[in-house]
Amino acid sequence: MDLLDRLLGHDHWATTQLFDVARGLTNAQLDQPFDVGHRTLRDTFEHMIVNVEIWTAGMAGRRPDLEREDRSLTKLIDQFERVSADFAALARRIQGEGRLDDTYPDHFGEQMGFGGAVLHVILHNEGHRVEILHILQRLGVTDLPEVDHGLWDFVRRGLVQG
Repeated sequence: MDLLDRLLGHDHWATTQLFDVARGLTNAQLDQPFDVGHRTLRDTFEHMIVNVEIWTAGMAGRRPDLEREDRSLTKLIDQFERVSADFAALARRIQGEGRLDDTYPDHFGEQMGFGGAVLHVILHNEGHRVEILHILQRLGVTDLPEVDHGLWDFVRRGLVQG
């Protein structure tokens, strides 16, 4: 397993852990505003999904499909699974083709390195996961999951349950 596979695997797993916690929340809790992230859990999750979709589309040379009518948690999870898989497949393909140092015009019209864009998306998600954990704590959710890379590596290797 190379470093990119580790980063992509952890990114997907960690976000999935937080979606699993969110499944037990009410719509009122998902939409309760806070002074962190994108103000609500639902909006922060949606922002993460849209961000991955925008960057993936840009790297693939296409326009993102950002039409959203259904903002239910189930639909957001489905969208997350789709955009996460698309992003991971594209990142692996770019790496396999030896193009991580190549550039493309990003959504600002600037030349962005593919490797930099891949890393940006993963680190962007990490930052928002910290915000989501903070919101969950403020909602009074107990037994918050640990979503760090070290734990993911133990889970991945079957040494602990996650």
